[in-house]
Amino acid sequence: MRRHRNAKVVATLGPASSDKDRIRALFLAGADVFRLNFSHGSHDEHRARYDAIRELEKEFSRPIAVLQDLQGPKIRIGRLKGGELKLERGQRFRFELKAKEGGEAMAPLPHPEIFAALSAGTLILLDDGKLRMEVRDFGKDWADTEVIVGGTLSDRKGVNVPGITMPISPLTEKDRTDLEFGLKLGVDWVALSFVQRPEDIAEVQRIVQRRAAVMAKIEKPAALKTLDRIVELCDGIMVARGDLGVELAPEEVPGRQKEIIRACRLAGKPVIVATQMLDSMVNSPTPTRAEASDVATAIYDGADAVMLSAESAAGHYPVESVEFMSRIIARTEQDPTYRPIIAALHPEPEATTPDAISNAAAQVAHTVSAAAIVTYTTSGSTALRAARERPEVPILTLTAKVSTARRLALLWGAHCVETADVNSFQEMVAKACKIAVEEDFAKVGDKIVVTAGVPFGTPGATNVLRIAWVED
Repeated sequence: MRRHRNAKVVATLGPASSDKDRIRALFLAGADVFRLNFSHGSHDEHRARYDAIRELEKEFSRPIAVLQDLQGPKIRIGRLKGGELKLERGQRFRFELKAKEGGEAMAPLPHPEIFAALSAGTLILLDDGKLRMEVRDFGKDWADTEVIVGGTLSDRKGVNVPGITMPISPLTEKDRTDLEFGLKLGVDWVALSFVQRPEDIAEVQRIVQRRAAVMAKIEKPAALKTLDRIVELCDGIMVARGDLGVELAPEEVPGRQKEIIRACRLAGKPVIVATQMLDSMVNSPTPTRAEASDVATAIYDGADAVMLSAESAAGHYPVESVEFMSRIIARTEQDPTYRPIIAALHPEPEATTPDAISNAAAQVAHTVSAAAIVTYTTSGSTALRAARERPEVPILTLTAKVSTARRLALLWGAHCVETADVNSFQEMVAKACKIAVEEDFAKVGDKIVVTAGVPFGTPGATNVLRIAWVED
C-alpha cells in the first residue's frame, strides 16, 4: 500500500461515503486521512465511520489518521417574519440583540459579543458575504447599518464581522461534548474552528492533554495577526479558505495561503489546504483545469496535504474525487520544476543534535543516491524534522506507538509502520533494511539512510545517522 507521492489526501466522510465499502474504496483510491465533520451527523454515525476506518487498518496493516473537525461558534441572525427579507442598496437596516423575530428592516442578532466589539464603519457580512452592511450607529444591544450590497436575506443566515477579534471562546458547549466523545473514540487529530488568537489553542490543548494532536483552522483574518504564535502552540494548521475568503477580499486569499504554508514549513508543522479544491466534482466526474491548477499550486508551495470536503462527503463522485486529487499530486511532484520550487524555501536547522542529524540525513541521501530515509521515532518529532527538510527520497517512519503512526499519516513524505523498538545498532540496521524491502522502498543492493536516538526508544533523542546497504 505504498503511495507513490509525498503530499497526502484528506477525504471528508458524509452521506455519500458512510458505508464500509465506500470508505474502503476511498482508501484504495488514495485517501490517507479521513475527516469526521462534527458540524453534521450524529455521534452514532461518526462512531460507525470510525470503526470502519479501524477495520481498514487491520485489513491493510497501514496506519490511517482520523481527523475530528469541531463545528465552532456559528454566529447567525434569528428568525425573520415570513422567512426572508429583500434588502436594497442604500437602505437602513437594524440589528437588535433581544428581538424575537425580524421585520421589514430589522433582524434579531442574539450575540452580545458582536455589539460589544462594534465601531462606526464596521462591516457586517451576511450569508457568506453575499450581503454587506456598514455600521452607522450602535449601542450595547442594537446597531443601525446601511446596506452596501443588497439581496435576499433568509432566516438563520451566518454573520461575519471582518477585522474584529470577538471576545468568545472557539469552543461551544456542543464542541466540548463532541470533543470528549472524539477523544474517547480515539481520534488522532482535533481541528479547532474559527481560531482567532493563541489563547484559543492553549485552551484546547489543556483539555486534550496530548490524547490527540491539535490543529488550528485559519479561517479568521484576526488569526493572521499572531500566526507565528498560533503555529508554535498547535500541532498542525488547516488553511480553511471558505470562511477566510468571506472576510478577506478574494484576491488576498492566495497570498495568505502561501504565507500560512511558509510559516508551517519553517516551523516543521503539518499544513492542510482545504475548501473548494475540486468543488465542481460534487456534480461532475472530472475537475476543471482551474481546480487542477489550484491543487497543484498547494503542492508546489509544499503543503503536507490537500483536502476534499463536499466532494467526498456529499457529492456524486466521491471516489473519483479522491482518485483525481491523488493523480494531480503525483503528476505535480514528477514535474521537473517541482524540486527547485520546493528547495527554494529551505528552513535553517536549529542548533540541536536532532535537527543537525535530520538535515544531514537529507544531504547524505542525495549524495549517496539512497532509496529512502528510515527514521525511528517514538513521539513523532524525528519524522517531523525529516519531513521539514523535504528530502528527495521517501521517509519510512518506524515507531512502536500506533498513535504516533496514525498522526504521522498526515505528514508530507512519511510512510509509517508500527513495529517494536530495537535494542541495538545491529538490530536497528537489520530491521530498517528488512522493512524498507517489505514496504517496497528498497531492493537488494540499494542504500538507505537510517536515523535514530540512543538510548533507543527515548523521545526526541535523535543522535545517530547510519548509511546501510540492503543485503540478502
